[in-house]
Amino acid sequence: MSTSQQQMIDELLTPVKQFLHCETPDAWINQAKQPGNLTTLLVDHCNCELKASQTAIFLIRRYAIDKASGQALLDWAKPYEEFVYGQHRDTRHFHGKKNGLSAPLTPRSDFPHGQPLIDKMVRLIKEEFHHFEQVLEIMENRGIPYSNLNAGRYAKGLMKIVRTHEPATLIDKLIIGAYIEARSCERFAKLAPYLDDDLRKFYISLLRSEARHYQDYLILAEQIAGGDISDRIQAIGAREAELINAPDDNFRFHSGVPCETLAIA
Repeated sequence: MSTSQQQMIDELLTPVKQFLHCETPDAWINQAKQPGNLTTLLVDHCNCELKASQTAIFLIRRYAIDKASGQALLDWAKPYEEFVYGQHRDTRHFHGKKNGLSAPLTPRSDFPHGQPLIDKMVRLIKEEFHHFEQVLEIMENRGIPYSNLNAGRYAKGLMKIVRTHEPATLIDKLIIGAYIEARSCERFAKLAPYLDDDLRKFYISLLRSEARHYQDYLILAEQIAGGDISDRIQAIGAREAELINAPDDNFRFHSGVPCETLAIA
């Protein structure tokens, strides 16, 4: 790795590490770098990209646009969801690097933050779909078929802390989105040195977008709150670190400390 590339990575990761309440445990890295776990790592990474886009779509549809615009978002996601959840897995209907939206999205008049939410989330969705396709291509090149994989506990564990009244619910979900993106960025960087050349280059290539995604989520949360949200950032960050450091039976991209490691220790 060149000095300039390492400098770029360090600059991107400094605010990410300051935002997160803990680093990924070495025990997770030790498990993730095992060749026998590569299939699980890539399949779950693929799923994470789809879930990230679905979360952004939900937020836009729930808060920012009318029903007609919402249908355009659902149509955009349809080929990716059919690939994952359907019986026939066909990549020919993916959108590639193009924006798959069939029509412009119209902000609702009763939500003053609609346009900023649309702008940031549409860019995120486009990038996440592209990353989804990239992971699938890597898997195909390695002879790794896509297979169904149950989700880990991470996202559900974070959602348990969400408040149940608006706009607090939206603010908390945006902060959670920021932590998920920041953790992805940190893990890409921490795992990259242990991977083969192609995967290392790919994971490093994702850092800039992941770092921007977490900042976009935070900016939106602060704008919508219209005041100090440091207490919620702190509370959700503490919960995120708790999940990352707790024993975990299932290995996933955002899982905690592997249980077998704890058993050996």
